[in-house]
Amino acid sequence: MLVKTYGAAVQGIDATLVTIEVNVSQGIKFFLVGLPDNAVKESHERIISALQYNKIPIPRKQVVINMAPADIRKEGSAYDLPLAIGMLAATEIVNNQDIDKYIIMGELSLDGTLKPIKGVLPIAIKAREAGFKGFILPKENSREAAVVNNLEVFGVDNISDVVKFLNHEIELETTQVDTRSEFLEHMETFDIDFADVKGQENVKRALEIAAAGGHNIIMIGAPGSGKSMMAKRLPTILPPLTLREALETTKIHSVAGKIDRNTSLMAQRPFRSPHHTISDVALVGGGAFPQPGEISLAHNGVLFLDELPEFKRTVLEVMRQPLEDRKITISRAKFSTEYPASFMLVAAMNPCPCGYYNHPTRECVCAPGAVQKYLSRISGPLLDRIDIHIEIVPVPFEKMSECGTTESSATIRERVIKARKIQEERFKDTETIHCNAQMTSKMLHKYAIIDTSGQALLKTAMSRMNLSARAYDRILKVSRTIADLDNSTNIQTQHLAEAINYRNLDKEGWAG
Repeated sequence: MLVKTYGAAVQGIDATLVTIEVNVSQGIKFFLVGLPDNAVKESHERIISALQYNKIPIPRKQVVINMAPADIRKEGSAYDLPLAIGMLAATEIVNNQDIDKYIIMGELSLDGTLKPIKGVLPIAIKAREAGFKGFILPKENSREAAVVNNLEVFGVDNISDVVKFLNHEIELETTQVDTRSEFLEHMETFDIDFADVKGQENVKRALEIAAAGGHNIIMIGAPGSGKSMMAKRLPTILPPLTLREALETTKIHSVAGKIDRNTSLMAQRPFRSPHHTISDVALVGGGAFPQPGEISLAHNGVLFLDELPEFKRTVLEVMRQPLEDRKITISRAKFSTEYPASFMLVAAMNPCPCGYYNHPTRECVCAPGAVQKYLSRISGPLLDRIDIHIEIVPVPFEKMSECGTTESSATIRERVIKARKIQEERFKDTETIHCNAQMTSKMLHKYAIIDTSGQALLKTAMSRMNLSARAYDRILKVSRTIADLDNSTNIQTQHLAEAINYRNLDKEGWAG
């Protein structure tokens, strides 16, 4: 008897429908075809053990299973459950009348318990698109799948419950999630706040501008000056995720298996802070079994690289293309996968190997030329792609011991949101552009026009600081954001001067 069950394979951040065709005939052998990997091939032993433990009759005939389309590699243990149900339906142990109405996915333990799987959200979206009635999956993944509307989601603990449900012996409760209310409830909850930061008003201003325009920023300062502290608070002043952004971000984290089992939809912008020993594959994604890298996990959020010069040169250089294109394409001999990578790069570094160059009270003990050598670990093309360079001076004791209140994240965030709304209105006719940092060179001629005095100022800065054409564009983008924060239609000279001042690393003589 031939029976078909349905699962899905995740490619990139999207799912492809997989039809599992099971044919049972006279004989005793077991065949599994359709380009399965070792984890899928090993499912036979897990299925047999799970059926025996739950006293479900085991098919005693020849079983041939084809996983179509056969040219897509099937990876992982998530196919255990649809394979098992297909075998039982083909031997009429399970009623196959309603089996084609559901996508079924789940990994089996030897006792028949269902274990959580990766990539549930893109599979659920595919199930709805393909017109399936419901999705049967492990209970721990059910809240994640329930984000998708117009799809019945059945979270199950054991294979025996699935068998009884398909045989109409029991009713399973559908998982319901009020996506919008949960999303709104968690989007404003932060454990940290800019009110905790004493002093550093110029750095807070630079971070506010970066948040308002989606600009990349690098902070240069001595150890203990507050670089990491302020970087971690940046998500608290970024505009809240839209539902579309939240869904896209959740899909990426779902594919990578990074979703908290109690979470249905990510409500806060991601903040990723990889260690400087990270490999280039771990940063951009890929591998034998392609997975999103840190730059994709930071999509719609912040990628924080602390101690930037300590990262391997190859790791930093692979970021150059994603910083421009806001996506990363992983190409291999047999496949090509694209992951989104629209993130804010926030970097921090010491000014020199000892950390005390330009320190107000401590002496730098580095050898002559060591500062320039240390800075040269970061290539010019990468620095060119960072819009804002800001130097941080340690906070004196008098500032740290002050008891007065400082501006909170909520107050700063209000100004950022107002500036972003101006940008949304500006770019409403352009689908891929949402903030000033994403503007193309052509858009700069339309939205970042400067007057005669501004042109003279920028010309002087370009010649004195020996800036590149890309740095010129970055200055215009940052000045456009500063003007938006001031609710100014035109870019004024003071806006341009402030933007030029945020190119610290381009200043002549900065590194000695």
